[in-house]
Amino acid sequence: MKKVELLSPAGNLEKLKIAIDYGADAVYGGVSHFSLRIRSGKEFDLESFKEGIDYAHARGRKVYVTINGFPFNSQLKLLKEHIATMASLQPDAFIVATPGVLKLAHQIAPHIPLHLSTQANVMNVLDAQVYYDMGARRIIAAREISLKDLGEIKKELPDLEIEVFVHGSMCFAYSGRCLISTLQSGRVPNRGSCANDCRFPYEMYAANPETGTLFKLVEDEGIGTYIMNSKDLNLASHIKEILDAGCIDSLKIEGRTKAPYYAAVTAKVYRRAIDDYYEGKFDGEVYQRELNTMQNRGFTDAYLINRPFEKNDTQNLDFSMMMGTHQVSGIVDEDGLFFECKYKTFPEDIMEILTPDESVLTEVDNEIGTIRKIEGQWTIAFKQLLAENGKVWDQVHSGNLNRFKLPAALPAFTFFRIPATEDMGTVKCDTPKEKSPSGLANA
Repeated sequence: MKKVELLSPAGNLEKLKIAIDYGADAVYGGVSHFSLRIRSGKEFDLESFKEGIDYAHARGRKVYVTINGFPFNSQLKLLKEHIATMASLQPDAFIVATPGVLKLAHQIAPHIPLHLSTQANVMNVLDAQVYYDMGARRIIAAREISLKDLGEIKKELPDLEIEVFVHGSMCFAYSGRCLISTLQSGRVPNRGSCANDCRFPYEMYAANPETGTLFKLVEDEGIGTYIMNSKDLNLASHIKEILDAGCIDSLKIEGRTKAPYYAAVTAKVYRRAIDDYYEGKFDGEVYQRELNTMQNRGFTDAYLINRPFEKNDTQNLDFSMMMGTHQVSGIVDEDGLFFECKYKTFPEDIMEILTPDESVLTEVDNEIGTIRKIEGQWTIAFKQLLAENGKVWDQVHSGNLNRFKLPAALPAFTFFRIPATEDMGTVKCDTPKEKSPSGLANA
């Protein structure tokens, strides 16, 4: 039986490795401004991206290159060179968004499979057929499409692979076709520089042009002013329903600009959900508990399972972001012998351990600290915070760039975390100065 693919975001080399180690079958990312995530593209250079491809291939995984921006005429020569350069790195597919780039990529690198970006807004059999005839071997379906409609496309085009988003940021606009950021800050979403304007609070006014009167519209208490802020997509509890439909080839997670912990948790949770499905022990509640450890905007199952007019819970009107149930405290380096502090760590603090796989850890108790299982959860506590340079610290906070010795070796990219407290709170974006450079990850 051919299993569905789990596809994770790779915003940089570290996150690429984390996604693969935590269970992704494939990852997607890019280099340069032809990717819809300029910031994540800048975190890769050709050398590190090639290293990522080699890392994936050595483990039997795949890498898809995002060339899904919307180029101007003045960029076409550079685009041709970029396609040829990316092809030389031997990735497993290109993700492109426009018919012209699709045709160009096929001409320059006919041996590289072509995946059609969600930006192309494929919603029906007719459009899917056109792109398939042009050489697309996979479509990344529009977020607004239904599972039933995807079934119809698969019935008509059985050789066309279908990929759907199952987790991550949702866009206020139709499949990311947004110009709000362009209007307000000159940052063009469909060229990779969305300023996330939809995540900020707005005041609404009514104006009378005849009298020059301006009225502020005061909303009901508790409703808030985040009128364009979409909740985050979360279909973990619907994986069985999606796979039962028999028409989906790849499940995609959004988030190239999100944190390494996000890359780890989403890959681990959806890997388990997929494996549980094929083993006949699917349990949606378990997956949600782990996903809720991360920061989020509230979750919605959006439109794949339900029609848009049936939904009234896709917006978060109260805040832009809230803490998850846990706070990341540290991450283990790739050598497995040291950790880096990501929040704050004190001696004797008991932190949960999140590892890439389910391998059994060994209990340890020595002068550095303890690793033990408490009520079914592996934990770590330090007796002393010994830096690699030999200095002992009485406490460590994020920003301290020292590496600290572990009581025993742990798998690379293991995370330490603690339960979040109320004072960690929610994030309300109150001024344009706080705008994120990341934008939403469309591919």
